[in-house]
Amino acid sequence: MQKVEVFRIATGSPDDISGLKALIDNQTIIPEEIIAVLGKTEGNGCVNDFTRGFATQSLAYYLANELQIDLDEVHKKIAFIMSGGTEGVMSPHLTVFIRKEVEAPKASEKRLAAGIAFTHPFKPEEIGRMEQVLEVAEAVRQAMKDAKIEKPEDVHFVQIKCPLLTADRIEEAAHRGKDVAVHDTYKSMGFSRGASALGVAIALGEVSEADVTNEAICTDWNLYSTVASTSAGVEIMHDEIILIGNSTESASDLVIGHSVMKDAIDIDSVKDAMKGAGLQFDEYPSKEEVSKVVNVLAKAEAATTGTCRGRRTIMLDDSDINHTRHARAVVNAAISTLTRDPMVYVSGGAEHQGPDGGGPVAVIAKV
Repeated sequence: MQKVEVFRIATGSPDDISGLKALIDNQTIIPEEIIAVLGKTEGNGCVNDFTRGFATQSLAYYLANELQIDLDEVHKKIAFIMSGGTEGVMSPHLTVFIRKEVEAPKASEKRLAAGIAFTHPFKPEEIGRMEQVLEVAEAVRQAMKDAKIEKPEDVHFVQIKCPLLTADRIEEAAHRGKDVAVHDTYKSMGFSRGASALGVAIALGEVSEADVTNEAICTDWNLYSTVASTSAGVEIMHDEIILIGNSTESASDLVIGHSVMKDAIDIDSVKDAMKGAGLQFDEYPSKEEVSKVVNVLAKAEAATTGTCRGRRTIMLDDSDINHTRHARAVVNAAISTLTRDPMVYVSGGAEHQGPDGGGPVAVIAKV
């Protein structure tokens, strides 16, 4: 029987592994049991955000040494997903997932389960296109098996790290006579996130594969997943997947619930996710109930209409600050009003991840 545990660790910089090291040194965390590290780093979250790769490199070197394996092996064993951008009051941190095998009878109630999977490296011309969509769909199915989750409805969050296009990658494809989905490197982040999210939607039966085409990616916003959270970065060329849900094949003392925020200030949906994770309250959770929360995971996006609840916003028109940075700050602040803690995971850019202007939100809490 699997037992999944989750640890949220504050960081002082992208390369700060001291908090993780302390938990390993006192044997709270056993390195061999780590399956994934999900992080928020303080870069700009855009194409040239190297804090993501810096954090991944620091963690990988440290864990490779602890596990006494080479870097290639540690990247096959552990999914490292770093999301850049901690605007506003969002506090940089790591969320570490460990999974161990324990002797326990099959649970009568579903508890937290987690699985990981990796796609093959994509060619530049495959990013943001059906090749990526279908490969991700297959990897999500593998992650479900790894998590021992049988039913799609028991999947509550699928966090993915995906690649993006750079000028060099676009040029390399052109030399081979290949064209790419989009030539704007920033927009390529959205296409990769969107294609990855649609892969999740297909794998979980949220949309029909027949409805997803190259032309539909980042144009047909009626197609989306209610549990996908995808983040693009320059540091990889493949997709890495962490799939989280509940299963009777788990002896964890944690549970996950999710909902879908309709817009950036939809705290009612955050409350629904909290209740789905077992918190009990009427209007607002008490300090005692909030203390059960291990972390909140959410997506943030500026609505393509340029409005929020009928009011005009300037997120899409601001030439100084990218709209994803605005959105992350707003959603983090909205969630923090309920958790009373700004150290929550909010990733920007929600193409095909929830409705336009909104996005999935999940809460992991102690039973």
